[in-house]
Amino acid sequence: MSITRRALATSAVALTAMLVSACGTTEDTTDTAAPASSAPSGPVDLTDERGAVHLNAPARNVVSLEWGLTENLVALGVKPAGQADVKGYNVWDTSAPIDATTPDVGQRGEPSLDAIIALNPDLVVTTTDVQEPVLKQLAAKVPVLALRGSDGSDPIGYMRKTVNTLAKATGTEAKATELLAGFDAKVATGKDALAKAGKTGAPFTMADGWVDSGTVTLRMYTPNSFFGGIAKELGLANQWTTGGDKDYGLAQTDVEGLTKITGAGTTFLYVANKTDGGDFTDNLKGNAVWKQLPFVTGNKVKRIPDGIWMFGGPASASAFVDALVPALTA
Repeated sequence: MSITRRALATSAVALTAMLVSACGTTEDTTDTAAPASSAPSGPVDLTDERGAVHLNAPARNVVSLEWGLTENLVALGVKPAGQADVKGYNVWDTSAPIDATTPDVGQRGEPSLDAIIALNPDLVVTTTDVQEPVLKQLAAKVPVLALRGSDGSDPIGYMRKTVNTLAKATGTEAKATELLAGFDAKVATGKDALAKAGKTGAPFTMADGWVDSGTVTLRMYTPNSFFGGIAKELGLANQWTTGGDKDYGLAQTDVEGLTKITGAGTTFLYVANKTDGGDFTDNLKGNAVWKQLPFVTGNKVKRIPDGIWMFGGPASASAFVDALVPALTA
């Protein structure tokens, strides 16, 4: 089944998944534990979105069911012992790729219990977008750490919390400090570049989209989205501020809705992917409304490079800064 943009943010689709017993492997994964021998040892007590989680020791054999969590694990130096939708992850998140031979444990919303148990994990990390009955089934067999995919009230703060929680779970807290300091430095460098270009507070809007029966549907990244939160850190002025959902800060609209964006000099940034039907703006080139929008007539429509995960961690956040600053200063 092809990867569709509507299925990418798990908040945007209802996950009605039941655990299935397909698409597993019993491949030996004893060399996939990333924490070094010098990593902290001893019991670990955590609190996730469901309550207390106890581990007898920092997890070394970790299965991930959500791409944003996987990106953070890889950035922390933890090679996943198993991954939901390995192929899809490597298409959508090139900031922290994983080995294509990583055992696949099913889809993110439909993990295979048999495939997960066969890997003998110390820990399964997932998000609360997976329904509670599924989480209970998993937790009855293996330790489960369930976090939110994001928090629209403070997306960057929750990114930091996620990194630190995963680091504590895997004994990689020193690396977490390094990662978050690197992100802060990237933001500072980006703000400086924007200021030097006279683009401090520059107006922009951010979207992705898909085509259904010839009609383009758009998802707008509000200030409460992951990308919107990064732009806010840079001091930029998001022109789409309403309608985002409570977790991911995404608001749905159509091309007519874009007429509300009237700020002079606004740049329209967007995400597309060659594996997901290509560039949705190609379907708008003949649209009369689209052609009259000020950012279109002003040649301020900029596509963000593929592979920057829209719901990730410091790796994707830093890549987004590297893409966003040139798009606004060129």
